[in-house]
Order: sequence, then structure tokens, then C-alpha cells
Amino acid sequence: MQINRRQIMLGSAALPLATGASPLAAKSAKQINWPDLIPPGVPPAEIIAEGTLDARNDIWRPVFDKNATRFVSALNGAYIRMPGYMLPLQTSGSGVTEFILVPYAGACIHVPPPPPNQLVLVTSKRPWNAQSMFEAVWVTGTVKVDPISTNLADIGYSMRADLIEIYQWD
Repeated sequence: MQINRRQIMLGSAALPLATGASPLAAKSAKQINWPDLIPPGVPPAEIIAEGTLDARNDIWRPVFDKNATRFVSALNGAYIRMPGYMLPLQTSGSGVTEFILVPYAGACIHVPPPPPNQLVLVTSKRPWNAQSMFEAVWVTGTVKVDPISTNLADIGYSMRADLIEIYQWD
């Protein structure tokens, strides 16, 4: 079976609709990165203080200073696109439906978790077929300042994902 150019173009145009996102979703989202989750004037080097080793559970428990729980209120309700690594929390037979978006691979598992203002809890109605743990992705959706505590880490932001894409390095 041969596919012609018109079929490819029509299929490409339908792809955003099949993923549940509008064709303009990625274009209208404000692209941000991890430093954008820290309020202006808060030096990133000052958001982590000392910590303690929980020898019984073999876990490092960081003690964050007050800057770790300062959030960018202007992001509350913003439609954004940001990169990160996926730490799956909820999966279905079709893929990941809830995950923590973390700034570096291994965060919250093999190393102490980042501060709350550097973690985003992401939920998606459409499951993402992850190929591996800590898969690098772009996530587009509405973000909220929404502090929550999980068994892995304290998280400062939540996001409802409209679009998840594999991260491509240039």
C-alpha cells in the first residue's frame, strides 16, 4: 500500500485532535523552564538547607528552607509548556495517567527530592505510553500553585496535561 503526500498531510492535521489537544495548543502555551518556577529574587542556591538520613528506611530527608515553598503565583492558571523527566505514579493498561515532572533524571528515587517549587504533579486523561522510567518529555497544560505531600516528595505545582510529547534534543 502506498501513501501519498495528501494522506500524510491529512493524517498530520488530525494528530492533535486524536491526542485530545487543539491544533494550536502548543503554539499558544507559554514555554517555561525550571528556574521560572522560583519567584524572582529567590536565589536557587538558597532553597535547600541541611537534611537527615532516615537510616531505618535508607532515605535522605532534606530540610528545605522557606524559599523552597515560595511559588510563582502569576503561574496559577497559566497555560504553559515545559520540559522535564517523567516519574510515573499512576498507570493504566494504556500507559501513565499521573506522574511527577522532575527537573533531572533520578529525582525523588535515587537522590534527595528537589524542593517543592521544583516539582510538578501532572495528570492526564489520555494515558502516555512511556517507554522507560524518567522519560524526557514536554508537557503542555494548565498549571496551578497546589502544594501537596506524597510519599516521595512535597510538590508545589500541579498541571492538567493537554499534550505530552517526547523531548527531542537538538
